[in-house]
Amino acid sequence: MAFNQRKEYLFLYTVKDANPNGDPLNENHPRYDKDTAQAMSSDVRIKRTIRDEWVREGETVFVDGKPKSLKTRFEELKQETGKDDARKIMQECLDVRLFGVTFALGKEAFAWTGPVQFKWGRSLHSATFEFVQGTAAFATERGGADSQQRSFRNEYLVPFALMGVYGIANQNASEETGASEADLQKLVDGLWHGTDNLITRSKNEHKSRLLIEITYKEGFHGKIGALDDKITLLDRDGKEMDSQKQKAVRSLQELSLDIGDLLKAIEAKKDAIASIKVITDGELKIIQEEELKGISQVEVR
Repeated sequence: MAFNQRKEYLFLYTVKDANPNGDPLNENHPRYDKDTAQAMSSDVRIKRTIRDEWVREGETVFVDGKPKSLKTRFEELKQETGKDDARKIMQECLDVRLFGVTFALGKEAFAWTGPVQFKWGRSLHSATFEFVQGTAAFATERGGADSQQRSFRNEYLVPFALMGVYGIANQNASEETGASEADLQKLVDGLWHGTDNLITRSKNEHKSRLLIEITYKEGFHGKIGALDDKITLLDRDGKEMDSQKQKAVRSLQELSLDIGDLLKAIEAKKDAIASIKVITDGELKIIQEEELKGISQVEVR
């Protein structure tokens, strides 16, 4: 049964000595805004994080991350679901129900807009981007013989970034895909645990810090919008930081979060809001923490 209440999400996570989202067209350099020096992460990267967690948990997904053709994957799903109709098979896939799909195979073609959409993620501060070199495990081969010198590997990393992601769940689009309230819970769990489980060489030290879920009353079709633009990162003493000081930050313990503007926006929409849920790891200092606890259900993970 499709969900019938709109939701908005604010998700914060830290990155330390890792690459939030490499650009394959730029030597895998971390994506960033040249003018503000903010690290960036695409909505595709965020959805991949969630999908990977669902795959680990045994959920049926359409995009499973393995290199294969659409025809091959569709045949696999036909065997797995015991169904032949493309639309019915797609509705069996959790990622399709939430993120949508463009399907074109043979004479069958259709497109569903996913009810869940994310903005590009951005660091809440200016960050630095380091170029690091190291030696490879093996030497190169020259003229049929092994070189006496190992080759070099190049990589980029971000010493520290607190990333902010905004998302929205549109109940109207869920009528076509069949996304349910239970699916949205799997979305939240996949985002939180999936970020913690990004344990690869380039993604190690990604850590979920804060997730705020605003659920609106049935029949409400508006939004606050851009929740990530309504929070401000300050130093530990609650003071503003210039760009150079922001770039020098290397730990969450050096920071505090001002959510005053977000609380004002929530207050303005309070008559339309059914509930607010907060998930936290307990380490991020929120200046208005007590006020947030007063209007929400808080879970520490």
